[in-house]
Amino acid sequence: MSESFRYQTNAESETLAMATCLARATFQDPDLRPEQLAEPGCQSKGAVIFLQGDLGAGKTTFARGFLRGYGFQGAVKSPTYTLVEPYEFKHCSIFHFDLYRLSSPEEVAYLGIEEYFTEETICLVEWPERGKGWLPLPDLTITLSGSGTDREFCWQGHTPKGCKAAERLWQFRRNL
Repeated sequence: MSESFRYQTNAESETLAMATCLARATFQDPDLRPEQLAEPGCQSKGAVIFLQGDLGAGKTTFARGFLRGYGFQGAVKSPTYTLVEPYEFKHCSIFHFDLYRLSSPEEVAYLGIEEYFTEETICLVEWPERGKGWLPLPDLTITLSGSGTDREFCWQGHTPKGCKAAERLWQFRRNL
């Protein structure tokens, strides 16, 4: 497990930029910048990323910024009712989960999660505590807190891949 990192933002645009930095931290080639992508998606290292925080903390906004980092320009909606929104690109797949509506962790089994959580995919999971015991361990946990446009991000890697992404995010955020 890596050290914990903290960073504060004061505007939604900064939250989106922070999430774009995290996307870049998961690129196979971390020197590649999002604006250099010829098409949406690029080779990624794959990751399971838990997004934690209260209602309204900015988890879906963060997911939108992450997807923008991979070049996706379409609408990003919260998968509260669908539970998962897939984003399929030529070189990678990103799955955005929102488990808020689950009434018990066992309901995760009905999602067929083993099909989503592979070494090559990136899974962003909002409300991961609702799937406790059924979800794989995260590579990285991002905890969001704050109100209005002020946000605090705390993140920590839990695997070698997640620790590397956490350290890269700390380096990349300097350019915000």
